[in-house]
Amino acid sequence: MRPSILRRLLRRVAPTAALALVAAMLGTTGAAPPAAAAGGLQQVTGFGSNPGNLQMYEYAPASLPANAPLVVALHGCTQTANDYYTDSGWPKYADLWGFAVVFPQTTAANNALSCFGWFDPAEDGRGRGEAASIVQMVEYAKQQYGSDGRRVYVTGLSAGGGMTADLLAAYPDVFAGGSVASGLPAQCATSQAGASGCQTGPQKLTPAQWGDKVRASYPGYAGPWPRVAIWQGSADYTVYPANATALRDQWTDVWGIGQTPSVTDSLPGDTTRSVYDDASGNPAVVTYSVSGMGHGLAVSPGSGAEQCGTTAAYFLNAICSTYHTGVFWGLDRDVPGGGEQLPAPSGLQVTDVAADRVSLSWDAVAGADSYAVHRNGAEVATTAGTTYTDTGLTAGTAYRYTVTAVDGSGTPGTASPQVTATTTGGAPARCFTATNYAQVAAGRAHTTGGHVYANGSDQDMGLYNVFVTHTLRESPAGYFVITDTGCAA
Repeated sequence: MRPSILRRLLRRVAPTAALALVAAMLGTTGAAPPAAAAGGLQQVTGFGSNPGNLQMYEYAPASLPANAPLVVALHGCTQTANDYYTDSGWPKYADLWGFAVVFPQTTAANNALSCFGWFDPAEDGRGRGEAASIVQMVEYAKQQYGSDGRRVYVTGLSAGGGMTADLLAAYPDVFAGGSVASGLPAQCATSQAGASGCQTGPQKLTPAQWGDKVRASYPGYAGPWPRVAIWQGSADYTVYPANATALRDQWTDVWGIGQTPSVTDSLPGDTTRSVYDDASGNPAVVTYSVSGMGHGLAVSPGSGAEQCGTTAAYFLNAICSTYHTGVFWGLDRDVPGGGEQLPAPSGLQVTDVAADRVSLSWDAVAGADSYAVHRNGAEVATTAGTTYTDTGLTAGTAYRYTVTAVDGSGTPGTASPQVTATTTGGAPARCFTATNYAQVAAGRAHTTGGHVYANGSDQDMGLYNVFVTHTLRESPAGYFVITDTGCAA
């Protein structure tokens, strides 16, 4: 191959991918081939003018009712639509909860490593390139399935995660929610030269500056904004964890809420979930940090209700991120078959709290066969009565509860308004004032790219040196937030 042609091709990929591209040209590896329709995955042609030169694949369960949700799932570099269909777990919950899934696919014709162009202004902006092609797929699927335009969601891994963030910013009127897995903040890079810097450590911008990148993607738009889930492995050295912090800062700022979580709790797979509620007390942004996980999408193979996916390259065994993302979006509250939902139970209240338990009660719903109790978004119990005591809890910890009525066929109704209960006891909060260097040395913070971040909250504390001092408040144990203005122990 002539050097001039090689240089042109190398400019089509992010700088970190250049060596892999050279290897591919030498025959040591290869770009991913187009996906073949497998099982229930079907290719669609003629979905629009397709300015981004993408391929469209889709999956829908049999007898999909009208007004069901629609999910768009974007693969990562070197992957295909079929990989994401096979390994991510989305078909399982499409069948279980009743919604269609669109799997866009890019190829080596667009990018030598089959990466979506999250860093290319010609591809990731409103009305442009790949982003416009994906929205054309959404419009086609909405017409084909009669999907509810108010419940369209997008999710993606790595480069697909970067494109997901860009889509949420450019098309907040199309997508009600998103989930970025091992991905990048919206408009983190606007050139291929800037892509590598984003991956290893995005710019040190304030939340308002990150939020401005979203607001500039669709000038004049005033909301409502998408609800955003952010998944990140703590040992990801391809897309560094600082990107999850930047994503958190970006979308909490867009929502007009602070960067201190409303509640933090633990999930399977050594996963820490931090929830940032909107002004109404509903989760607007949620971060999921998977301890020790590298670069990929978290899956948890198995047949359990909260298990999904298949382990493979960039599909890593930890926790079923697809299940928790779907619950965050409310997909589990939809009715397969289109039947009429039971109404939400009224009167949900906390009747008793102790160090290890919370007791709840609610009003009966006509036609209910049982009730499902959800703690922090995950179902923890079903009961025939209108009371429940949740046991085995951690002292001094906040828990969020909702209840749904379930009919005789097992179909859940609408979730009740949320209540929050904090168990008694637990260690009192502690405060520590020290230099950034000393905070890291004491194990209360960590460094990434020359900056220091508080353990747990991942709040940016500034440069790693002895000249910057902060006060950190610890509560619960191991979770630190910046409290320079005052720290009530």
